[in-house]
Formats: sequence, C-alpha cells, structure tokens
Amino acid sequence: MSSKIKKSILKLKESSTLVINEKSKELISKGKKVYQFGFGQSPFPVPEKIVETLKLHAHRKEYLPIQGLPNLREAISNYLKKKTGNVYPKENILITPGSKEAMLLMHIAFNGEILIPAPGWVSYEPQAQIGSNKVHWLETSRENNWFPTAKELEKKIKKIGKKNLILILNSPNNPSGAVCNNLEGLAKVAKKYKLIVLSDEIYTDLTFGKNYNSISQHYPELTFITGGLSKWCGAGGWRLGFLAVPKQLKDFLISLKSLASESYSTVNTPTQYAAVEAYEGNYDEYKNKVKGILNAIGMYVYNNLKSNKVLINPPQGAFYLMPEFKNNKFKNSSKLCESILNDTGVAMLPGSDFGFKPKKMLTRLSYTDFDGTDFFRNVTNCKMIDDEMIKKYAPNVVEGVSKLSNWVKNL
Repeated sequence: MSSKIKKSILKLKESSTLVINEKSKELISKGKKVYQFGFGQSPFPVPEKIVETLKLHAHRKEYLPIQGLPNLREAISNYLKKKTGNVYPKENILITPGSKEAMLLMHIAFNGEILIPAPGWVSYEPQAQIGSNKVHWLETSRENNWFPTAKELEKKIKKIGKKNLILILNSPNNPSGAVCNNLEGLAKVAKKYKLIVLSDEIYTDLTFGKNYNSISQHYPELTFITGGLSKWCGAGGWRLGFLAVPKQLKDFLISLKSLASESYSTVNTPTQYAAVEAYEGNYDEYKNKVKGILNAIGMYVYNNLKSNKVLINPPQGAFYLMPEFKNNKFKNSSKLCESILNDTGVAMLPGSDFGFKPKKMLTRLSYTDFDGTDFFRNVTNCKMIDDEMIKKYAPNVVEGVSKLSNWVKNL
C-alpha cells in the first residue's frame, strides 16, 4: 500500500518532540520514573483574565474571516509595532492554528530552497520536505552562541548559488536556549542577497534579558514574523498563532489565504476573542515572573550539570539547554539518549533531531518538568528564587539533573 503514498511523505516521521512526550507517558504508565526533559511545553497557567475571556466567548460558533478576527489582527499589529518599531498592518497578518501551521503554509507556497542554521527546530526540515523545498543546513558552534556569523552566512549563500532562499532564524532558540546577538550583521547579508527571512519569534517574550530582539528591526523589507500564545502565555493546546507578512510580499499573503481557506478554513472563534485580550492587555508582571522562574531553574541546571565531561552554555531564553557529552562510548546522539533514558529515566532529544551530525554528542534538555501553577503561585519576588525554592517546587528537575550528573561521572 505504500506505493499509493508520495515518496516525500513516506520519508516523514512523527515529530520527535511529540514522540518523546508520548513515550515518556507510556513509561510512566508502566510504573517507571521518568524525568520529562524531552518535551518543550510551558508548565505555567494561562493568565486568569485571558481564560475568563475565553469562557465569555465560548458560545460563539460563527466562522470568522479566513485571515482572522480584525480586532485580533489589529492587536497583533500594535504589539509588533511596540516591540519591533515596524508596521505590519492588520491587513498583512494571518491568524493560524499555531505558528507551526503558518510556517507549513509558507513552505507549501514558497518556490525555492530553505537555509536553516543548526541547531534548528525539529519541524523546519520536515515541513520543507512537505513543500518540496530543498534544505541547506548551516552548522553553528558553541563559541558563536549557536548562531552563524555574518561571514559564515555569506559563505553558505555563495556556495548554494543564485536561488530563491528563505533563511529561518529562531531567537531565543529551540533547542539551545541561546539568543542571537549579531542580528544586525546577519540582516546586512540577508539584504545584500535579497533573502527572505522567516523570523520564528515564538520564544521572544521569554528572553531573559530586557530587550526584544528581532531581525525585522534591521531588515523589515523581507522579514516574515511568526508568533503565538503557546510559550509566553502557556496556551499551547489552544493552537493560536500568527504570521506577519512584510508589505513588499503582500502577494505571498494572498496565496497563503487561499491555502488556509482550503485546509483549516479559520482558527476557532472563542480562542481568537481570548487572544485579543492576550495581545491588548498588560501582562508584563506575568511574563516577568515566568521568566524569573525559568531563568532560575535554567541556571540551576547549568550550574549542576556543567563539568569537564559536559560542555554547556548558560540559558538566555525559552526553557532549553543543549549539553554536549564528551565521550566516545556511543555511536550517535540517539544511542546516547536511549542509554540515558534506560539508565536514569531522564528523557531528552538527540542533537541529530535538530540538524547536527549524528556523531556530535549533543542533546536538548527542556527544564519544564515541574508544576508551574504551584511554583508561580508561591513566587512573590523573582530575585529571591534560590536553590531551596527550586528543590521545593521543581523536585523532578532537581532529581533528574542529579541522576544525569551522577551518570556522567560514572562514564
């Protein structure tokens, strides 16, 4: 029967982040203690006012416009203007069922090739395959904070040759938790070669520093922005994302709307009304508390895992770290993760899922295995989160890191 399926689709596997989540739950159901460091889901509660707004509009059952609720698009336009200084008018914003869907529509519509710095999110390449777009990986290094330098980017573009290219940038980055600090240099190269940039900004409101960094601040002409409610707002299951389209590429939006109309039709109505509150309301206090907790836990993991056998950079945003294990015992990073899961119960994802060569012993560690509602409720001062609080409110993270650290010592 496989002959009835397109070869490009046969090559696809289920998303590794979702697979590790299901595998972890299966092991737990069998009585095994599992530390869920593989799945990147916000543990925090959705702000109560946003939940109440969803409830108020639960009765709404009408279809909204394909492009999305006008008030929501206006709210997102204002949000982006405030954050980036650029005007993405509401006419240029598409509401999608999660930012993941926005990217998939882009890949299906785009006629060209895709340039992805490694590490890159697990779904970038499979989505490009679905869209029949060739992928070029640009491997980065810890020394450059897991982002390409302007020189490396230009060298790669010259090697690829004259092609229609989309460069995907994700900062803060999944899987490294790093923030790109050379966006201006990358923007100059992108502008020189007229690259389209897809700026995946799903984690930008979880940057531990104070600044919102977007390559659109330096190259608004051809920069798309995707974002949504899943990470900063803790509403991953609500499936609400957006795509902001630069004015010069309005024609692109017309095709994306056509694709949307023939696939999901429109995003569910009550969630769009709730999202207006999320983007219009002031949730700085909520975000600061979430960032304070994540930063403290990330630093705890970093401080308790780094050693001469584990190379790791400190966290800068999102809720990920990317440790590298210095040993030659394992054939590839997948085998490394299998062994760690079997020996310690710690579930992580291999670096090969994020564009690295299999022999690089890198893993993605998501430090979100804790009760975010309980932790959030008990924090009054983000600057006062110490190790004792982390041990009390994030015991699985503490125990999992301890087991991982002891495992490494015995290698």
